[in-house]
Amino acid sequence: HTKIEKIFHNLAFKSWYPRISLSNIESQIYGSQLATISVDEPVFITALPRAGTTLLLKLCVRTNKFASHTYSDMPFLLTPLLWNHFSKTFRNAGNMSERVHGDGILVNINSPESFEEILWKEFWRSYYKENRIIPWKKVSYPEFENFFRNHMRKIILLRRNEEDQVRYISKNNLNIASVRYLNNTFPDSTIIILFRSPLQQAASLLKQHRNFLKIHKKDGFARKYMEDTGHFDFGENLRPVNFDNWYVKAQTTNPKSHSFWLQYWINTYRYQLKEKNQQVKFFSYDLLCENPQFALERLGEILGLKNIDLLMENVDRIIKPKPHTVETSDIESNILDQAVDLFIDLQKAEYS
Repeated sequence: HTKIEKIFHNLAFKSWYPRISLSNIESQIYGSQLATISVDEPVFITALPRAGTTLLLKLCVRTNKFASHTYSDMPFLLTPLLWNHFSKTFRNAGNMSERVHGDGILVNINSPESFEEILWKEFWRSYYKENRIIPWKKVSYPEFENFFRNHMRKIILLRRNEEDQVRYISKNNLNIASVRYLNNTFPDSTIIILFRSPLQQAASLLKQHRNFLKIHKKDGFARKYMEDTGHFDFGENLRPVNFDNWYVKAQTTNPKSHSFWLQYWINTYRYQLKEKNQQVKFFSYDLLCENPQFALERLGEILGLKNIDLLMENVDRIIKPKPHTVETSDIESNILDQAVDLFIDLQKAEYS
C-alpha cells in the first residue's frame, strides 16, 4: 500500500467517521437509479478458507452475469458510488500482481474480492469477540437488512452493463458463520459452500496462518487492514467461528498444529451439514480441479445460467494445486477418523 492509500484507509475506518450516515445520504442522492435495480436471487460463496472461493468468484464474475465487490471499492466501501465518482479521476487498474497469500492468484484494482464483512462488522459488533466469532442465528434486524439490500443495489449499479441484468454475488469466507441468517433473510438466494479434502485444507490453512503471523509481525498496517476488512482467518487476527461452542471444548487450541485446523474443519462442516436446506449447495474444490468440465456444468445448473458456455470458456484457467505433505503422526486418531467420515458425508450431500 502507498502512503496515500494508507491515509485514505485510516480515515475510512476511524471510529468517528460517519460511514452509515454517509451511506444513507448516498442512497438518497442515487435513489432514483437504485429504485430500478432488483436484488433478486443473490449468490453467496463461502467456505472455511483455502477451498477455492476466490477462484469460484472469478469464474462467476467472468460470465458478466454477476456483480461483485472489487479492490476499487476500498477503502470507502459503504459509499461505493460516491467513492467511484471521486476516485476514477486519479486511479488506474495497474499491473496484475500476486496477492499477499503467495498462492499464485494475480490481482489488480478491478479484481473481485471479499469485502462484504465490513458491512457485517458495522452492524453486528457484539458477534466479534476478542478471540472468536459467534455464529448468526435466525434473527431479524430490519435496519441491517434494508442497508444490505441497498448496498447490493449500489454494487450492481457500479458493475452492470446497460443491456445486461446482473445478480449480486459475494465471496465471503466469514459468511460460513451466517448461513442460517442468510437463508432466512434472503429466501431466494443460493449459498455455495465449498469444501476440500480435510488434510489438504487443514495443511493449507496452517501454511497461511504461519505466513500471516510473519506478515503481521513485520507489517502493522497489514494486520490493521485485514482486521478492518473483517479478515479474521489467519495470523495475529485469528478468531475462529465458535460453531456449537467447539473452540471452548477443543482438544487443542494451538493454531500452529494440524490438529487445530482439522478440528476447526470438522466443526465447521458438521455444523453446515446439520443446517443444510435447499438453498445451500455444497461444492467440491477437489472435483473442480480434477474434472473442471463436469464441475462447471454443475455450477451452471446451481446458478441457473442459461448459457453454460460462459463458464466453460474458463475451463483452462483451473489448475490443480500442488498437494501438501502432511505428517499425521501427531494428529489424534479420533480427529482423523471424524474428518474422513465427514468428508464422505459432504461428498454425498453435494448431490442431495
